[in-house]
Amino acid sequence: MHYIITAFDKPDSLDLRMSVRPDHLAYANEMGITVLGGPMLTEGDDPKPKGSMLIVEVDSREQAEEFAKNDPYNKAGLFEKVTIRRWMGAVGPWLPSGD
Repeated sequence: MHYIITAFDKPDSLDLRMSVRPDHLAYANEMGITVLGGPMLTEGDDPKPKGSMLIVEVDSREQAEEFAKNDPYNKAGLFEKVTIRRWMGAVGPWLPSGD
């Protein structure tokens, strides 16, 4: 099953995000369940990260929740809000061909 995890940063937390980023990236890679992920950005000519979006492939919602709970960003107190929604891919070059 796929889940989309969206996490919204607390205001004025860019420095915290950047200091924890290496640990967050290592965690997302080491867990082996991240299908796709990256920061959500502010608008304008000089966009800055303001949140995260990850698609994870797990066996249950509980596993997605556990992954989000243990993310170093979350443990550092970066997020104001986290949502987890079940998702099904329908289009895109990264999807399995089904052959």
